[in-house]
Amino acid sequence: MASIFTRIINRDLPGYIVAENDQFIAFLDVRPMVEGHTLCVPKREVDYYYDLSDEELTGLTLFTKRVAAGLQRAVECKRVANGVLGLEVPHVHVHLVPVSSEGDFRFGKTVSVSEDRMEELRDRIAAAITLD
Repeated sequence: MASIFTRIINRDLPGYIVAENDQFIAFLDVRPMVEGHTLCVPKREVDYYYDLSDEELTGLTLFTKRVAAGLQRAVECKRVANGVLGLEVPHVHVHLVPVSSEGDFRFGKTVSVSEDRMEELRDRIAAAITLD
């Protein structure tokens, strides 16, 4: 059965997509730690981060770097933190979280964000990302 992320990639489920190329996609987390919390995901469904090929791992790192740069331009924060846990969804993903304090990045912590605000964040972040 396809992961929830594969279903977003295939457009079987809606997602607040902020960036995409032929190998990777980035979209807002619907249960964010803070506003702007973004997930970077390879389109090939792989469960474990270290099972990615060297090329995929390099590509994901560079894609994530570009998304993080746009995220920092679009959302007020001191830094963009990243993390890989990989237990909640069996599909590799990197969390990018705009942070201004250590308490902003904590798995299990969520904030409520309205659909209108998610759309606004999606548009602002997408406009700030340069993949080339």
